[in-house]
Amino acid sequence: MPKMGLKNLFFFKTSPSPLPPSFPPTRTFSDSLMDENIETARAIISKWELISPSDQTAPLFSNTRQEAKQYLNAVMSLQSTMQRLVALDSSSDTLVQAHFLMQLAMKRLQTEFYRILAQNRDNLHPESVTSTDHRSSSVSDDGTNFSDDEFRFAGDSISTVAMVDLKAIAECMVSAGYSKECIKTYILTRKSMVDEALYHFGVERLSFSQVQKMDWKVLESKIKSWLSAVKFAIRTLFHGERTLCDYVFGSPERKIAESCFAAVCREGAESLFAFPEKVAKCKKTLEKMFRTLDLYEAISDNRLQIESIFSSESTSSIRSQVDVSQARLGEAVRTMLVDFEAAIQKESSKIPVPGGGIHPLTRYVMNYIEFLADYRDCVAEIVADWPQNSLPESYYCSPDREGMNRSAEIAERMAWLILVLLCKLDGKAELYKEVALSYLFLANNMQYVVVKVRNSKNLGFIVGEDWLTKHELKVKEYVCKYERVGWSKVFLSLPENPTAEQARAIYECLDAEFHETCKAQSSWIVPDRKLREEMKDSIASKLVPRYREFFGKYRVGLGTDFGLTPDDLEHNLSDILSGSVSSSHTPSPPHRFKRP
Repeated sequence: MPKMGLKNLFFFKTSPSPLPPSFPPTRTFSDSLMDENIETARAIISKWELISPSDQTAPLFSNTRQEAKQYLNAVMSLQSTMQRLVALDSSSDTLVQAHFLMQLAMKRLQTEFYRILAQNRDNLHPESVTSTDHRSSSVSDDGTNFSDDEFRFAGDSISTVAMVDLKAIAECMVSAGYSKECIKTYILTRKSMVDEALYHFGVERLSFSQVQKMDWKVLESKIKSWLSAVKFAIRTLFHGERTLCDYVFGSPERKIAESCFAAVCREGAESLFAFPEKVAKCKKTLEKMFRTLDLYEAISDNRLQIESIFSSESTSSIRSQVDVSQARLGEAVRTMLVDFEAAIQKESSKIPVPGGGIHPLTRYVMNYIEFLADYRDCVAEIVADWPQNSLPESYYCSPDREGMNRSAEIAERMAWLILVLLCKLDGKAELYKEVALSYLFLANNMQYVVVKVRNSKNLGFIVGEDWLTKHELKVKEYVCKYERVGWSKVFLSLPENPTAEQARAIYECLDAEFHETCKAQSSWIVPDRKLREEMKDSIASKLVPRYREFFGKYRVGLGTDFGLTPDDLEHNLSDILSGSVSSSHTPSPPHRFKRP
């Protein structure tokens, strides 16, 4: 970034020349007072006259401020004198000489203004401006009194004095009619600092074509940089720059401060806030959902501060860009939500999950929905008033349905997506040849869904306890059906109140059915440990006590033919539903779908 030299900042047409001759003797008291003001101004202005823009004389505003105060007072008195002279005779030689002195003074003040800005870049960094909020008056080492407003900007005494000096010079130059020169100097110096700060945080001026062609990993890295940059830019950089402009140019005419701030920050701010729009316009894929929501959330969370900082008419283009970017991001999220639902419905795998375990689709969809729930406020805002398929009241009825506020809308949206998944799983269950295994599959996947919802603070809160209770009962219903179908032959082989004559036949039937069932279900699995233990306990409670009673009553008559003892039965039951296929056989969703 090119450095701003002094020679690029001056607008004055005059070149250094000898001061004009002394004025003629005064004739009236008023003339004498004006001449005295001019002579006082001549003395101090000539002392600090610049020979050239690169003049290396000592700064006027350094160490003690006494002479700087005298200089400013002399300039202000000269300005008052010139106004009186204009009223008396606008073509007088005295006015010409006074104007010449004023030009020399303005050149000196412009140089001082630039020097203070350039030498105090670190002290006048927006972070130092905004990081303090002192509200008591202070006195500098040279006895200068600072007001509350002057002192509150200072991170230390250097930035305090610099702020006060800048404000004093700006007021003097604006009052003298040289606001253009003062503002141009300020804008060129401060804009370069703002641009450098944004560049340091990775903010680049990228075209849509450049963004569109980026590999997702590269673009994701740019988004991460943007998320860090926007926090700094809003809370520190732009806020500090607005504070600085308001202080230096805030009085008497606020429009100068607003136009100055706009000129310093507009280009950087528009570039910063245009990036999300470009991301939103790129091709939509499900893996981009959560970074898109991050961008939306960053704008939404800082919206009030953005509107406060860029509240003037001169910064309306920045507010418009923020509006467009947020709207585009919302449209992108809605598109991806539609694509997500369609992806669930179009999933077409025809191979049943071994052992009736958790289907990859279940893991993927529930992880995705869980992460969506973490953005519930943003998603609720995005889908507000967006058409939603009606849910059967028997499946889900939001407690806020009548009012249909945002909470109810997001709840129904999440419940609908889960319902789409569950309907798809019903179809997957039909792929199993064994009816009992299809029910085990449904129990496993419903249990996964319920546990995922209950363990997710946000998702559980969104869909509510009634939804959870209904689906927990659904798990029990599937378990009961699995047990009834899968173990009915074993249960029926052990009738109540058998006779001694029936004992051998009953034992042989039970032994055969039990081993056949265990063999058939040897690879079946229940990944959820709690559910697995509950199912084993339920089967054992229906079988072991009755068999123990039967064994105790008829074992003597059967003798050594009793190969299956109650302990053997209980031990074998403890091994069921663990499967030869490990619970990790079904893959987790790809890493890219995990929330960053």
